[in-house]
Amino acid sequence: MTDHTLTLMTVHAHPDDEVFLTGGVIAKAAAEGIHTVLVTATRGEEGEIHDPDLDPEEARHRLGAIREAELRRAVSILGVDELHFLGYRDSGMEGTPENENPHNFHHADPDEATARVVRLMRQTKPDVVVTYDERGGYGHPDHIAAHRAAVAAFDAAGDPGRFPEFGLAPWQPSKLYYGAFARSTFDRMQRLFREANPEGNFEPPEEDYSSFTVPDDELTTWVNVHPYLLQKQAALRAHRTQIAADNPFLTMSDEIAQELMAYEAFIRVRSLVPVPEREDDLFAGLRTPVEANHGAVTSGV
Repeated sequence: MTDHTLTLMTVHAHPDDEVFLTGGVIAKAAAEGIHTVLVTATRGEEGEIHDPDLDPEEARHRLGAIREAELRRAVSILGVDELHFLGYRDSGMEGTPENENPHNFHHADPDEATARVVRLMRQTKPDVVVTYDERGGYGHPDHIAAHRAAVAAFDAAGDPGRFPEFGLAPWQPSKLYYGAFARSTFDRMQRLFREANPEGNFEPPEEDYSSFTVPDDELTTWVNVHPYLLQKQAALRAHRTQIAADNPFLTMSDEIAQELMAYEAFIRVRSLVPVPEREDDLFAGLRTPVEANHGAVTSGV
């Protein structure tokens, strides 16, 4: 282990997901010399097209290539060391015709998807793995599929009896997290945006955001990413097809951005090393051992 560099792996479904949920912690880890690995399941072929410089009808058939290029610009901004695609097709939203395509990620063999993530874990040796919760954040079928593959791979990667045909030594990551949107952050967003629009022309981004936010008391980890906000916003701008120029996350004032985006929140699902009950670092317990009298815990499934 003395020659091992601490490594962060984030497992996402589409280009741009990496910024919204984990852009700050990726940039922070990269700045600290931690090896960063991004796994993206699809190239987002069924996404929207907001880029005003594109003809939507002309660009639709090549959207996957366009979004891959956007993603490569974003990861360069964030400082990602390795980008890997799982090679699946975007499933589109539930209930759409695209979601019925038998070749999409949603319909992929779960064991095969797990195997692809296991191979990457054994190759890159992540200490910390971050993905979505069991709801996929907001219910997108590809997010749910990415969650299932990453969670299954977390244990399978360290099991010598699983996938020996890869010819790669088993590797057991130490910590597993779900990225989360804190309920309190969206409460503050509603308040701040209303205050910034006193004329009453503000419409909340979501009238009911309980379906994709997490109550604060369920969160275990808050990471201060304030020094990396400019990087995060620049990475968002790289996703021109998905993030319209007038998106609130890009047009909000610096003061509002600092209050809403200065922290990224997570749920610690597994830790094979002792950790404090509440953390401010995904690598807590891995950089320096946590002493028992500081409330260390080892969390299970």
